[in-house]
Amino acid sequence: MRRPRKVQQMTGMPHTPTATDYKAQARRLRAGLADTGHDLTHSAALELVARQHGVRDWNTLSALAARGRSVADLTIGSTVAGRYLGHDFTGELVALHALSKSGRYRASIQFDTPVDVVAFDSFSAFRRRVTVTVDATGATTEKTSDGRPHLQLAL
Repeated sequence: MRRPRKVQQMTGMPHTPTATDYKAQARRLRAGLADTGHDLTHSAALELVARQHGVRDWNTLSALAARGRSVADLTIGSTVAGRYLGHDFTGELVALHALSKSGRYRASIQFDTPVDVVAFDSFSAFRRRVTVTVDATGATTEKTSDGRPHLQLAL
């Protein structure tokens, strides 16, 4: 039996910085420069943080931070988490293919712990791996009878 892996931030990938994270970085930069006798306004510190991350200005960086993650940001071998047929799961992304230019992806996930795919109490059927087609948000178009996607990745 495979040993469960630790999931970082329940996103399947390392933490993606938010605008708040970048603002905190700007405050630390400003404080560090003030300690060396270099005064800097907060807006100037934000602009420096943006340039450090390879973008033109603070407005661009904050827009990128607000955009959020998509399936296209995932890599094969990364740990993913989400819900499959009403059950929480963690697992490894073993395959990911973009389907034409439709914005949809075929993903294969190996679950850390098998998932029971039957809702009936007197019977169980466990699945260790699934291959599904998801959109950029990580949701399948196929839905259960209660209207929820068969699989939803936590991005």
